[in-house]
Amino acid sequence: MSNHLLSKSTFIRGLQCEKNLYLYKYHPELADEISDAQQAIFDRGTSVGELAQQLFPNGNNCKPPTHLQYQLCVQKTKEAIENGAKIIYEAGFVYDEVLVICDILVKEKGAWHIYEVKSSTSVSEVYLNDAAIQFYVVKNSIPDLKEISIVYLNNQYVRMGELNINELFSIENVTEFAVEREDFVKENITRFKEVIRKKQEPKIDIGPHCNDPYPCPFLGHCWQHIPDYSVFDISFLKSDRKFELYRQGILKLTDIPDDYPLGASQRLQVECEKTKKSVIDKAAIKEFLSLIKYPVAYMDFETMMPAVPMFNNSRPYQQIPFQYSVHFQKKKDSELIHKEYLAEADLAKDPRKEFIEKLLEDLKGANTIIVYNQAFEITRLNEIARDFPEYEEAIQEVIDKIIDLMKPFQNKSYYTPEMKGSYSIKAVLPALIPEIKYEELEISDGGTASRIFESLYYETDIAKIAETRKALLEYCEMDSLAMVKIIYVLLS
Repeated sequence: MSNHLLSKSTFIRGLQCEKNLYLYKYHPELADEISDAQQAIFDRGTSVGELAQQLFPNGNNCKPPTHLQYQLCVQKTKEAIENGAKIIYEAGFVYDEVLVICDILVKEKGAWHIYEVKSSTSVSEVYLNDAAIQFYVVKNSIPDLKEISIVYLNNQYVRMGELNINELFSIENVTEFAVEREDFVKENITRFKEVIRKKQEPKIDIGPHCNDPYPCPFLGHCWQHIPDYSVFDISFLKSDRKFELYRQGILKLTDIPDDYPLGASQRLQVECEKTKKSVIDKAAIKEFLSLIKYPVAYMDFETMMPAVPMFNNSRPYQQIPFQYSVHFQKKKDSELIHKEYLAEADLAKDPRKEFIEKLLEDLKGANTIIVYNQAFEITRLNEIARDFPEYEEAIQEVIDKIIDLMKPFQNKSYYTPEMKGSYSIKAVLPALIPEIKYEELEISDGGTASRIFESLYYETDIAKIAETRKALLEYCEMDSLAMVKIIYVLLS
């Protein structure tokens, strides 16, 4: 049985960067450690792929026990076709030293049709190139292949009752594109084989390609000469301008010439780094603080985004609020009252209804509601009002009271060099109050909170559930308390 030099995934790597391909083949130990967020994306792709098999049930599964046993997959596929199988999952083929494994292969009206499953809600250029190399390899392995389609999540699908698999997925036929790209595929296969056979690392410098279409797994290796805080951290500066500075040998903000054209906000960031001085526009801060009318509530949400809708009246990747923390203060100097909610991870119970009912109760009496990045909270509230119209009027009253604590930092009315061009609360808080550290928490960012809460729906260990819930409550409380502390600094 044929060995292979390339696979579908290494072909896509090569299109992004030949150095990425080379390092993956010869120095995988240099790759960055896979983050929990990346692993969650991989796991999601696997689960969505398995769910899509229900579109074509009762197929032969040729998935190998491990990715290293691809030859077993290819052999099982060959045998399944010879034995008259009509539906094959994880069908493997090798041609021209390229291995591809098709998610679903179906024989329809005497001809084969590949269905490539993606956990996204649209068809990207990467997916089209993915389809093109699959079609090339499989067409040359089984000539009666006629079509290839991409199966992806339909973001217009609204779940009502049992999951409707046929409505959950959209199917787009991309055969025409795959056929048109045949020469492109062959030329690049030849190019990538040469890269692998040379066994010499391609001399490719860093560039925009490092994050396009995906962050390269070798960023840590290729970018190790870039300082932790560099020209690549200048806020709102376009990527080509950043690389223009880099190619001139300018890495640190302190090395940027005074006459280099920058916007006012960017120039302020650079000058603060050069002088190590903060900028505080007291008039602007005073104007912002004048918007606060007590009693005040400091409010923060956490949400999850299940790829496959878990509850009625929800869509793929819809943000589902499951937690909030509110710090309530009647007067400027009065005691803080903490209120919080964390949903039970129960598939039979949509958390949104209880979430909004308890939130509305806990916000009663507040004249001002302070959030950090109001677009997020307001969008979530509007979505709840859309899906639960009985709360629309009360939700609008809440929205009308919201002010955004992010604004003074976003427009650099208050800026310190420690913020390093960022105005996220994770950058602002340690810059203003260094003794408060998110890193000391078990959960230190919203993405982790979202993934961990979603995992509770399938967790059976009672002790682990209790431990996770405690960590979630501590994290969300920190977010709303952080806003209180920031306001104290602004008031001082």
